Amino acid sequence: MTLAATAATAHPGFLSPTGVEIAFLLVGIATLGAALITVTTKQLVHAALWLVVALGGLAVEYLLLTAEFIAWVQVLIYVGSVVVLLLFGLMLTKAPIGPSPDADSGNRWAALGVAVAAAAALVWVVVDAFRTTWIDLDGPAHGSTEATGAFLFRHWVLPFEALSVLLLAALVGAIVLSRKRSKEQS
Repeated sequence: MTLAATAATAHPGFLSPTGVEIAFLLVGIATLGAALITVTTKQLVHAALWLVVALGGLAVEYLLLTAEFIAWVQVLIYVGSVVVLLLFGLMLTKAPIGPSPDADSGNRWAALGVAVAAAAALVWVVVDAFRTTWIDLDGPAHGSTEATGAFLFRHWVLPFEALSVLLLAALVGAIVLSRKRSKEQS
């Protein structure tokens, strides 16, 4: 008996998708498409906007997994801060409007090969790690906002604060660079 057949007999709902699972799959496909457009477009501003769509799709995936806190952190930190900072950087450095001549290099096929190999390795590691793991959905939820927030700020407070200092330094650097250029132009 195959693994899927064994799982289907042990867990009757294994191969019968619900509406949430179908929505999860559709949002995942849309997110993957937006991510692919992000890395393949030749226009930098369009790439940043497609990154917003990809990160927003990831936040929707978190919502479908009932991880509301993580979804809002995704929206506030990544979409609301990192992408806005990226767009400010593009606007302050006067990025070219339209297709960028530097965006097309001869390394596309090598990059595609590395990306496919990395994705295959990631899928293999995740599938191998969770092959026999089943999540008991009948008991109480352990991923509450309180538990997630306590874990985040108890064990991950140093990387969290380091990220905030890094973002602040990038913002101050962008302001300093823009002021030097405006003084040189006047």
